[in-house]
Amino acid sequence: MTGKLILVRHGETEGNVAKILDTRVPGLPLTERGAAQAKTFGSSLSRPPKALFCSAALRARQTAGYIEAATGVPVEVLDNVHEVQVGELEGQHTGEAHAQFQRIYRAWHEGDLAERVPGGESGYDVLARFLPIIEDLRTTYLTDGSDGDIMLVSHGAAMRLVSRTLSGVAPPFTTNNHLDNTETIELVPRAIGGWECTRWGRFTPPFGYEVAPTADDPMG
Repeated sequence: MTGKLILVRHGETEGNVAKILDTRVPGLPLTERGAAQAKTFGSSLSRPPKALFCSAALRARQTAGYIEAATGVPVEVLDNVHEVQVGELEGQHTGEAHAQFQRIYRAWHEGDLAERVPGGESGYDVLARFLPIIEDLRTTYLTDGSDGDIMLVSHGAAMRLVSRTLSGVAPPFTTNNHLDNTETIELVPRAIGGWECTRWGRFTPPFGYEVAPTADDPMG
């Protein structure tokens, strides 16, 4: 038996509602609806995780706090698993700003990780800070053959890029499939190395679904 790594997108924020590119830590808090989403997610788990982590962003810490309250599993805040940093696009909500970010983000998924958000991160930057944390969690919690999942509350764009890189699930599925608040990506470590994706939002393998692209709340 082995456990999964469950990546959880945080609950809804005012930034999500207003379509603001909100990436700097600590960022905006959960809305009342976002808090309710987090409470429902925590109380609906079939079993508690054996370890619970979150990013340093306020919305992730709040979401994880509700999961902790529902499960009794203490949450630990981790550095370097925050959202993609959008630099000069921070705080913007125009269609032009979203389109610029989406163009760069799609390029990352298609292999051009050197593309950089103006004043922000490249795909390489995101993976360089995030992937070592995932490897450390795998080594610490998922290599001893014991059962039980670990859970990391993080952010939509970062989660999708990291999961695409680790599991090989390919675009356009990975670029078009927006994750709703408190949706998950679930990854199982392979015995020979690498990861298998067993859930991506509402979808399960094989990931050949036709998912129309959406400009609604692409990240955060």
